[in-house]
Amino acid sequence: MASIAYPVMNRHQGETKAITASKQIKELFAYAARVAGSDAKVLITGESGVGKDVIARHIHANSPRRGREYVAVNCAGVTESLLESELFGHVKGSFTGAHRDKLGKLQLANGGTLFLDELGEMSPRMQGILLRFLENGEIHPVGSDMSSSVVNVRVIAATNRNLPEMVTAGQFREDLLYRVRVIHLHVPPLRDRREDIRPLATYFLSRSGKDLALTDEAWGVLERHRWPGNVRELQNVMEQISSVGGDQAVIGVGELPHVLKSTGQAVLPARERRRQLADELFQAIVEGGYSFWEHLHPMFLDRDITRHDVREVVRRGLAVSRGNYRGLLDLFRIPASDYKRFMNFLATHDCRPDFREFRNPTNVLDRRPAVRFPGLRPMKPVENAGAGDTPHPDGEQPAV
Repeated sequence: MASIAYPVMNRHQGETKAITASKQIKELFAYAARVAGSDAKVLITGESGVGKDVIARHIHANSPRRGREYVAVNCAGVTESLLESELFGHVKGSFTGAHRDKLGKLQLANGGTLFLDELGEMSPRMQGILLRFLENGEIHPVGSDMSSSVVNVRVIAATNRNLPEMVTAGQFREDLLYRVRVIHLHVPPLRDRREDIRPLATYFLSRSGKDLALTDEAWGVLERHRWPGNVRELQNVMEQISSVGGDQAVIGVGELPHVLKSTGQAVLPARERRRQLADELFQAIVEGGYSFWEHLHPMFLDRDITRHDVREVVRRGLAVSRGNYRGLLDLFRIPASDYKRFMNFLATHDCRPDFREFRNPTNVLDRRPAVRFPGLRPMKPVENAGAGDTPHPDGEQPAV
């Protein structure tokens, strides 16, 4: 049985059972099981860490396709060109590094289910390619001269973005939204279903193999916490508790991670949290000693931040530099010799805003963040571009 990102369900003899005490989650799983019998496309929405992938697996496990493959693809985890190859496959020699033929995820999922996570991070070009597949079911491997083949795949997509807002902003195709949102399931955040905290935490503790228990005061702290990272954060906290506890221990408030005992935690709406993250990243660069290559780039590669977050940080930099991309080099602590590498990275990952909107000083706010970041780790020496970087056409301003 395939593993999942974090288990909130037990699996026994092919059956799935949600670990929940929440009425709304029980109803959500029941509804998901009902729609599993059809081949209708499903869009699952909710904050990061709520368990959208678990719902997708639950649908597959209760569908007539459960005997075939369940294939998951993180759309934010690969570049646009690699995502096309990941989905549709490629033939040997079709691009640099294509040393052999490769089957795409759609071919691997033939007869089964394809789960597209982080759909909102897909580039406009890939949105068009996906839409064409959803309309006719045809796949054409990258670089192939053969005719297209047809696969039978059920598509389930998930996102923590507000796709209708993205449609209004011109960032997501309206026709694709209608295609993937035949059935819409929304997973509520953990703070809106606090009755799930204790059974989930108990389950995560039981996986450690240790005889651990929490005092009533400790349970109270857990149940009052706002859990901005949702179930994934709860799992991490339980793993931290089990790793420091003995083989037999009673965990009190003093043994809980410090973040749980902090007061005054505010949870903003998803849109505000995402905007605040970009503000904090930008502030860490311009005032906290962070650099683009040393800090933001690894965070992006580790999927801690998305291309949307990087794009928003660049937008804040362009507001300061009045649309001058070369002006970002000093601001982001990028060596002058890395200009082409930097521009190539932004273009490859669709993180390059149009500089012209920042040329009018009345439309941008040219100021540095007011709040400072304490305790940032010191910078390390930044090396020049690696061997895998492809030069980007030089120039004072990027081509649009």
